[in-house]
Order: sequence, then C-alpha cells, then structure tokens
Amino acid sequence: MPPRSEFTLGWKVLVAAMVGVACGASPVPYNSIGFLLGPLHEEFGWSFRDISLGLTICGIAGSLLVPVYGSLSDRLGVRPVALFSLLAFGISFAALALTAASLTGYWLLWLVVGVVGFGSTPVTWTRGVNLWFFRRRGLALGITLVGTSLTAILVPPLAAYSVENFGWRLTFPILAVLPLFLALPIGLLLFREPRPEQRPPELTVDGVLPGVTLREAIGGYRFWLIWVSILCVAFAYGGIFVHLAQLLIGHGFTVTAAAAIVSTQGLAILVGRIGTGYLLDRFWAPLVTLPLLSAPAIACWLLAGDGLTTLLAVVSAVILGSAAGAETDLIAFLAGRYFGMAHYGKIYGMLYLPFGLASAVSPAVYGWVRDTTGTYDAMLYVAIGLFIAGAVMLLGLGKYPDFQAGKRLA
Repeated sequence: MPPRSEFTLGWKVLVAAMVGVACGASPVPYNSIGFLLGPLHEEFGWSFRDISLGLTICGIAGSLLVPVYGSLSDRLGVRPVALFSLLAFGISFAALALTAASLTGYWLLWLVVGVVGFGSTPVTWTRGVNLWFFRRRGLALGITLVGTSLTAILVPPLAAYSVENFGWRLTFPILAVLPLFLALPIGLLLFREPRPEQRPPELTVDGVLPGVTLREAIGGYRFWLIWVSILCVAFAYGGIFVHLAQLLIGHGFTVTAAAAIVSTQGLAILVGRIGTGYLLDRFWAPLVTLPLLSAPAIACWLLAGDGLTTLLAVVSAVILGSAAGAETDLIAFLAGRYFGMAHYGKIYGMLYLPFGLASAVSPAVYGWVRDTTGTYDAMLYVAIGLFIAGAVMLLGLGKYPDFQAGKRLA
C-alpha cells in the first residue's frame, strides 16, 4: 500500500483520538489547577501543598488503575472503555464545584476523578491508533497527542478567564463541557478499532497480533530502563507544569501574562509532538529524544533564582513544552515497537504507571518546597539532574525487535 494509505483509512480515528486525549482526565486538570491554587488558598486557607495534593491523589488513584483500563481495552476493545471513562470524567470533574470547607472532602472528590476518569488517558486512545498505523505510527501518535498540546494552549487562558469572571466554582463545570459535549460526541461518531483486514500488514503474523506478554516484558531490562527513565523525567516535569503559572506570578508576572506564557509552552508541546513523531518514524527513538529530554535542565536553571525576564520565561516554557511533546509520544511508541501489540494495553498501562505516579506526586513536592522555602529553586535544581538521567538511560535499549520475522526480545 502507498505510505499515505494508513492515514486514508485511519484519519477519522486519529481525529477522535486527538480530541479524546485533549479532553481527558490528564491534560484538563493539569492545565487548569495552576489558576485554581490561589483562589482555593484564599477562600479556605489551605496550603499550596494540600491543594496540590488533591491532584496527587487523583493521579495516584488513576495511575494505579491505568493497567486495569489497559487490560480491559485489550479484552473488550478500546471504544467502550475510552468513551465510558470520558463521560465519567466530565461528570466527576464538574462535581468539584461542590467543594466545601473540608480538605478531606476536597481530596475525596479528586479521588473519584482519578478512579473513573483515567480510562480517558492515552492508554486507550493510543491502542486504537497503534492498531491503524505502523509505518507512520510515530507521526500518528504525535498527532494524537497533539491533543494535550491543544489543551495546554486553550485551557490556561480559558481557566484564567473563568476564574477571574465567574469564580473558581463555576470553572470546574465550564471546563467539564470539553469532555462531555465535545470529545464524547466525536468519539461516539468516529472512534473504533480496525477490522482485521484494515490493519497494516506489518502489524500481524498470520492474522494474529504478535508481541510479548506482560510477564515477559517485565522480565527484561528494557522494560525497566524505560520505566525508570519515565519516572525521572515525569517527576522533574510534573511539578513545573502544574506550578509554572504560580512560579511566574511569584516572579512578579500578572495572571494574564502568566497564562500567555503557559500557553506558549502549549505551542511548543504541539511542535514537539509533531516533530518528534516525524523523527521517530525515521530514526532510532532514544537518539531522537536524547536532546529533547535533557534540554529542560537548561529551563530549570533559567527559572531558578532572581531576575527572570519575560524573554527567559518564554524560552523556558518553549524548552519545557518541547520535552513534554517528546516524552508522552515516546511511551506509546516504545511500548508498541519493543513489546508488540498483543498485550499493548497491559504493558502500556504498566509503563504509564511511573508517568502517572510521578506526575501526581511531583506537584505536591514542588508545593511543599515552595511552602517551606518560599521559592521553587531547590526542586528546580534537583530536576536538572533528573532530566539528564532520564534522557541518557534510554540509550541502553538497543535495536527494535522484528516481530514480523518472529524475532523476540533477547
């Protein structure tokens, strides 16, 4: 088939997956919580750490269940799992408007969001895309995960505008419109897995999806190299992403200016997704991501200390956005290429686990450092080493296995 045939067959699924990722339980909360920290702190007197801990609880609960959602996708199909979770996420996220002066109640609401909503994260959508694409898989995954870039561009100014004009309570149901009335209808209309004859020929062997089992995957060193790399980079990045707006406000930027800079990060994520996806189809993945995942060390250095100018803030946001565009593409790409598609959902879920856990815990740690020291500097210096370590260790992965030729992991 000509190279473009994969896109000819799968473009509808690609659009639905991109919108589903954009409106799912990962990007919407993470791109809006930074503008809710201040109002919640002012109304209830809770610390930044305790407010951030709500997102931490959500992320931990959801991340622990991602392998379950992945397994259900392998067995029941992606469509019912992704769409049900999208519906549940929208309803539960809107319910955060009911937050009362009880920190425990606030945390419980976030717990519900994580439990019911994390089936709307890339673990489901990328399985569908991976089944439609092989030769252009990197680019297809990049386009799918552009959804998080669109969220990073559009949600911060929307959240900032909503908080300033309607208050923090109405901001939650306003943002819940995205999964409930945008992503869900599009998913119902366009998203499905391919029939066997619609799958790329390289994806199957005698009509069967090849690949290693979860037990075989975790028994090899490659799985753990990827796992630890993801843990390092996600822990370094998660807190910066959530607290960037507050960090900029602490440097004297207005809320509107901070939102604009955070949106600049979103534009960089978009470029990083497409560019990384394009390169992954042509070059060895760890070599592609080495400079992208280590560059945020420079951004951390720029953001620490005093004298942060608008130019340096924008440069830092662009660097961080480019790295985020590479990291999440990489998880889905490496899971499919190194372990095959037979048990993709389970394996991807286990690889998403460190990403979700680190992204969940990191904001609370950044918040604790800020509460304790008055600045984010100490954590930014730790993040420098984590970014570099996470990028370098992927160089030990070696060649992709050729499942079509019957070759499995050594």
